[in-house]
Amino acid sequence: MAAPGENLKINPDRLWDSLMEMAKIGPGVAGGNNRQTLTDEDGEGRKLFQSWCEDAGLAMGLDSMGNMFARREGTDKDALPVYVGSHLDTQPTGGKYDGVLGVLGGLEIIRTMNDLGIKTKHPIVVTNWTNEEGTRFAPAMLASGVFAGVHAQDWAEDRTDAEGTRFGDELDRIGWRGDEPVGARKMHAFFELHIEQGPILEAEGKDIGVVTHGQGLSWTQVTIEGNASHTGSTPMPMRKNAGLGMARVLELVEQIALSHAPDAVGAAGHIDIFPNSRNVIPGKAVFTVDFRSPDKAVIEEMEKMLRMGASDICGQMGLSIAFEKVGGFDPVTFDEGCVAAVRGAAERLGYSHRDLISGAGHDACWINRVAPTAMVMCPCVDGLSHNEAEEISREWAAAGTDVLMHAALETAEVVE
Repeated sequence: MAAPGENLKINPDRLWDSLMEMAKIGPGVAGGNNRQTLTDEDGEGRKLFQSWCEDAGLAMGLDSMGNMFARREGTDKDALPVYVGSHLDTQPTGGKYDGVLGVLGGLEIIRTMNDLGIKTKHPIVVTNWTNEEGTRFAPAMLASGVFAGVHAQDWAEDRTDAEGTRFGDELDRIGWRGDEPVGARKMHAFFELHIEQGPILEAEGKDIGVVTHGQGLSWTQVTIEGNASHTGSTPMPMRKNAGLGMARVLELVEQIALSHAPDAVGAAGHIDIFPNSRNVIPGKAVFTVDFRSPDKAVIEEMEKMLRMGASDICGQMGLSIAFEKVGGFDPVTFDEGCVAAVRGAAERLGYSHRDLISGAGHDACWINRVAPTAMVMCPCVDGLSHNEAEEISREWAAAGTDVLMHAALETAEVVE
């Protein structure tokens, strides 16, 4: 298949303006975004994206998990489409680029093709996957997981948020449930553009990350129960402090991750203490331990060490403890042909690049199970993400989208 010419590039100002316009929806308190999945703000962001897609002449498809598919026809209606995209939902204190760059970068590809009259044999579809972040409704990458057959749809729709609200009910409430069966679509390939969410590319002065693998992930929800009692009148030897038990388990998590250096990581990001009162010793602690490694055996060993070590800690303190696996996926090896298309695009365009293993989970990790898949990454300042201070440059966004476009067009086969 012929590769696009090296002079073919997107409109960087138009892409940046679109990113800034989307960022106005669900603004955070410190310059970022709070556009959590299936909130009113999510619905508003979807509506804006749909209007832009319609303006670009795309036909919008919507499945029953709320996944959005904006299609530009190819010259061969029977050829399987090349998909590009990511997600529009954010963390509660999220940035303006995590996920959004991949969706709006995909749209910018279409706009550039329209400007230049470029036709492809295969259709190209820009995708917004529902609930990638997994903050409001765990686990992460929920709807792409249903699409790939990892999760049952009924199970996914029964996921609840902290207030007990069901995913399925909220999808209906905001009006973004479609009729299309989830997973019915077949793909020729899938490419996802994303910010790195780590410091490597910026530190090494590289424009592009060619993602060859994705780390595996394990989320274990831990519940420790003791006895809520008065902080002033309960003697120290008679306390059953669930908060202290959690603190000791979190120290164990750190030790486990460090013992599997250099590639393994571990932490707890979601923590709830009950009753969370100034003068009450915590009677219950609920937190989620996040272990990651590119080696499945290492993840399994860390899980085992957590369960054994945490049980011993709580047993010695007179606390009860329970474990629930609430999310995870195996390490991912992306498609060699798609990875080569990304690497070749970066080289053709003259962008500096290096291979990367993604430390974060992405929808591409699930889609890789059902279609040839690869990822493109651009740097982010100080590697900061899942934070309102997340930042990228206009040039980084443009370079990543240029590489995405070239890889997608080569795979979709430009018609002369």
